[in-house]
Amino acid sequence: MSKRIPIKNHHLEIQLITKRSMQALFIMGGLLFLLILRLAYLQIYKHDLYVTLSTKNWLALVPVEPTRGLIYDRKGVLLAENIPVFSLDIIPSQVPHLNATLHALTKIIALTSNDVRLFQKQVKQHRRFDEIPLKFRLTEKEVAVFTENQHRFPGVRIKARLMRHYPYGETFSHVLGYVGRINAQELNQVDATNYSASYYIGKLGIEKFYEKELHGKVGYEEVENDASGKPIRLFKKTAGRPGQTLYLTLDSGLQLVAEKALAGHRGAIVAIQPATGQVLALVSKPGFDPNVFVAGINQKDYQTLQQSPDRPFFNRALRGLYPLASTIKPFMALQALNTAIIDPNEMIPDPGWYEASNHSHRYVDWVRYGHGKVDLSKAILSSCDTYFYDLASKMGIQSIDAILLQFGFGQATGIDLNDELPGIVASPEWKQRVKKTRWYEGDTIISGIGQGFMQATPLQLAVATATLANRGQRFMPYLVFALQTPTHKTTKQAPFPLDKVILNDQAHWDYVIKAMQEVVSSPQGTAHRYGKSSRYSIAAKTGTGQVVSRRGNPNEVDNQNDLPEKLRDHHLFIAFAPVEQPVIAIAVITENSYYTIDVARKIFDYYLAKPEATVNHANRPTETKTEKTNA
Repeated sequence: MSKRIPIKNHHLEIQLITKRSMQALFIMGGLLFLLILRLAYLQIYKHDLYVTLSTKNWLALVPVEPTRGLIYDRKGVLLAENIPVFSLDIIPSQVPHLNATLHALTKIIALTSNDVRLFQKQVKQHRRFDEIPLKFRLTEKEVAVFTENQHRFPGVRIKARLMRHYPYGETFSHVLGYVGRINAQELNQVDATNYSASYYIGKLGIEKFYEKELHGKVGYEEVENDASGKPIRLFKKTAGRPGQTLYLTLDSGLQLVAEKALAGHRGAIVAIQPATGQVLALVSKPGFDPNVFVAGINQKDYQTLQQSPDRPFFNRALRGLYPLASTIKPFMALQALNTAIIDPNEMIPDPGWYEASNHSHRYVDWVRYGHGKVDLSKAILSSCDTYFYDLASKMGIQSIDAILLQFGFGQATGIDLNDELPGIVASPEWKQRVKKTRWYEGDTIISGIGQGFMQATPLQLAVATATLANRGQRFMPYLVFALQTPTHKTTKQAPFPLDKVILNDQAHWDYVIKAMQEVVSSPQGTAHRYGKSSRYSIAAKTGTGQVVSRRGNPNEVDNQNDLPEKLRDHHLFIAFAPVEQPVIAIAVITENSYYTIDVARKIFDYYLAKPEATVNHANRPTETKTEKTNA
């Protein structure tokens, strides 16, 4: 029996093939449509994005740090400059194994643990594609060695930079301050874009207060890179704007003399031009070398400075709070004359102590057996405590506070530096608020000689002394004399007058100032050892601030040499000269030392008898292209 052969249904077969072909064609058409949509999306809608990404593969936009502004003194002497250095920089995003790279670099470059620690801290604060300095100030040998081995370190390069430098080191440390590596907190307080290429920011002093003016504006470079990320060609450069140049009111010669005069002592000196409020010198000793902070000080050296018993970081001129001591007496005398609470010619006996009428406690005078018969003038020149105990009791604390507040005590002066302390003008309300106890008559009595709770900074004392020299005209102290843009447009800071101290009779000024002259000129004056000067007249007042209370009765001898140094008295000296037309007023404080008069003599002799300065004035701001503004 033969096998049956099935007959093909060609019609059905054609239909099946056609159906499947249509399905395949539909799927292919759909995929092609999606592909066209995707291409359109990428090439049209996302065109700008991918052009940018493509460009970034070979073209980089690199921020360029602006040049920091320079700082000069009033005569054009350079105080803060920028010096060229080579730094070793790393771009973390281009380094495959960062820790291994750091370890390998230590074999060819002298890296300290502090260098590595500061670098790792900066890595956390910046973007991974930023150039982050690992070490500054490479030596020529280190540059040569790294250049030979650069092929082993992708993402590591040598870059020429400008680094801040302070030619006078410690001398201006508490005025200029210093710049240091910027931290995360500081980055949050500034324009991050403008600091995208900056690793430094002002930390203290003028550098901090005028950071905005000194920093400038960031620039940019468009750079072609090779496959390893190394720059090979510069396409375009957008220049940044350098920071402004500052001219300070300081006289660098006077500052150097003051620093030298105070050498070996802890203390402060502030010198002011009475007619303007310009600060001529501001010294706090001991100081520190600001240059060590620029590249980054190591932890051990920093702790040594921070833990020093002499406190070199402490700005005594702005933040040192000292008893006014006997420097309060001219201000007390002015108030007594102005309120007519005393007759200046009336003599009172001084047996060496004062006893209030309502209790038996005796307040001793600094002279063991007293000064004999004393009137107001003699009380000032000989600094008679007994007279001013009695005067304070008559005046009352409100009257004492009133004159001190008029002269600016108990409030910040407004100088263009940060962290100034306001001092203390004590009152019953203040004592109740701060000490949680009531005010006693004894508090008023000892306030009359500047002891007790009354405290002032050397800057406040200098400003008050300048006001005395001006016979009541007050000025806000300031340090920046002028600001100059890179185009040499200069803006001068004008003096800023404050409310005057007004007395009922101008003769009261003459009386007190004459008595202050006799502090130096009279054989009984407390500054008689200052000596005579034929070149200028001077009005002054000394003061002694007790560190510990010692004498329990008027017959007890006060021997400072028997005490440990840190327990000895502080000494104060305020003065201005020439009396007829004052050009300088100073306040000097030496801690645990009686050296103030010697320091003051050196300062006045230099400033009032110096020949014309021979410094280069080429960089001084001229009167042309000048705009005046308030300080």
